[in-house]
Amino acid sequence: MKRQRSEKSRPSIFWVLAGLVVPIGSLMARFRMVDREKMPRHGAYIVAPNHYSEIDPVMVGMVLWHLGRLPRFLAKDSLFRIPVVGWFLRKSGQVPVARGGGARGATTLDAAQKIIEEGRIVVVYPEGSLTRDPDMWPMRGKTGAARMALEHGIPVIPMAHWGTQQVMARYSKKISFFPRKTIDVKFGDPVDLSAFEGRNLDSATLAEATAVIMAAITALLEDLRGEKAPAERWDPSQHNQKETGRFDG
Repeated sequence: MKRQRSEKSRPSIFWVLAGLVVPIGSLMARFRMVDREKMPRHGAYIVAPNHYSEIDPVMVGMVLWHLGRLPRFLAKDSLFRIPVVGWFLRKSGQVPVARGGGARGATTLDAAQKIIEEGRIVVVYPEGSLTRDPDMWPMRGKTGAARMALEHGIPVIPMAHWGTQQVMARYSKKISFFPRKTIDVKFGDPVDLSAFEGRNLDSATLAEATAVIMAAITALLEDLRGEKAPAERWDPSQHNQKETGRFDG
């Protein structure tokens, strides 16, 4: 049987991005991975991590690059209008998402179709923004990841990481380069969403499926932190919090 080549072994714009980002990122942090074999090296998947620092996408992207996958994110469409940054985002296949508009659904549909056809992965932050939980536990998720998974039959790989806040604290714009930090990362088995197959994908069903995804991510984070998360997940709508963040779910 012919062995499949790693995604990153093929020449692409990611080589340029990795050449710029990985050396600098490696100065800031080292990764200690648990169950790395649970991140499939080939095939179409949604990767669903927790989110508590603005630099999370850089760290998660580096992890996936080290594992041979090309990281693609659902990103705010405003980022694509930034000179140079927007060009790199488009060339590397990142997915622009408009907040609160019809374009969001169309963009997600197109992205899902490409993922299936080309066997790619896409990183979706189910929380939609940095967690507002006071202790940085995953908060209530949005339904984007669940909808994409159920509508298109794409498995969801839960992922948790802990330590990124030492590189860039939550809400901060300041990066700490020294001393070098250790970021713990853990992958889980594909989330079992079989209970929702064949059901009408209304708001109640999607909310239930999203809760299952968030529970899987939280369980991984509990293992990394060695402590239990609160019994009740933080709900921004109940705390009158304005949600901000660059990478949507």
